[in-house]
Amino acid sequence: MDILLIAGLWLDGSAWDDVASALRSLGHRPVPLTLPGQGDGSAAATLDDQVAAVLDAVDATSGKPVVVGHSAACTLAWMAADARLDKISAVVLIGGFPAADGKPYADFFELRDGVMPFPGWAPFEGPDSADLDEEARRTFAATAIPVPEGVATGIVRLTDERRFKVPVVVICPEFTPAQAEEWIDAGDVPELARVEHLDFVDLDSGHWPMHTKPAELARLLAATGTA
Repeated sequence: MDILLIAGLWLDGSAWDDVASALRSLGHRPVPLTLPGQGDGSAAATLDDQVAAVLDAVDATSGKPVVVGHSAACTLAWMAADARLDKISAVVLIGGFPAADGKPYADFFELRDGVMPFPGWAPFEGPDSADLDEEARRTFAATAIPVPEGVATGIVRLTDERRFKVPVVVICPEFTPAQAEEWIDAGDVPELARVEHLDFVDLDSGHWPMHTKPAELARLLAATGTA
């Protein structure tokens, strides 16, 4: 099974190195994506550029891949389902939820000089980062890739109502499945409220399980790929 891996803000494809290694040992073909604007020196990259790169990766697979989005990139994974619903077997969302049509992609933090730099750890204190030690935090901050403004403020476009037929699995790291269901029921995640086949899986970690629980995360992804 091909499993496309899209990391969240400030990360590139190398964030998945340990997960990818574990997935290969389980017999799957991981495809970690490094998208335009993720370390290639292109601060001019846009959300459309990143969506196009994800769709190119879907089209390059021989079968129907599982598309995995982490954090903000849950929206990228869902946009891929919207555009390639007949070519995707499932979408997995890790630690995040897809934005709705017409909403900004990820305008969460201050923009400076055309990019959104990593804001430091203060916004992520608590369950998000509790399992990251000081060395891991220093490494993350030192290697964080500023997000181009055109990506962060790009407007999400979803056009095919059939996307709600694509199976979705929500992996819940810093929050519980019960919390996720509560948010969806309250109307906070309108896209997932309409998904016909929606499952939740608990993972005891912080917001970045690819760093702190890569083997466990790989097993969950592999199970999704063979379900």
